[in-house]
Amino acid sequence: MKEQDTREENRQLVHRWFEEVWNKGRAEAIDELFAEDGLAHGLADVSEAPLRGPAAFREFHSKFRGAFPDIVVTVDDTVAEGDKVAARCTVRAVHAGDHLGFAATQKPMQITGMAIVRIRDGKIVEGWNNFDFMSMFRQLDAL
Repeated sequence: MKEQDTREENRQLVHRWFEEVWNKGRAEAIDELFAEDGLAHGLADVSEAPLRGPAAFREFHSKFRGAFPDIVVTVDDTVAEGDKVAARCTVRAVHAGDHLGFAATQKPMQITGMAIVRIRDGKIVEGWNNFDFMSMFRQLDAL
């Protein structure tokens, strides 16, 4: 397979990740797209360690989608090189659930962020996430 074909397949996988897992809320897609040995940096669990494996990611996903059930992640741009894809994203949602440790504010929020994803055998094996959660908490008057 040509390197260009692989880059395009990896790019499509990242788009599918945001569409299926986040926009459609399909938790089962996490198992389809995130490797058993996968690591997600920057989306820390309560110990602030990277999320390890689909089960840990599903827990984070459940909490975040519980707080923002109408979340929409728009992939604004991607760059693919080798086994990595960088995605620049915009996240929009209304804080409608109590899952972040404080009462739902019913306020809209919009943040931007980036993820760099490493892919192996058609699954995400590592992701480095940098989203503006400080701005999110500021918009929700949670600081």
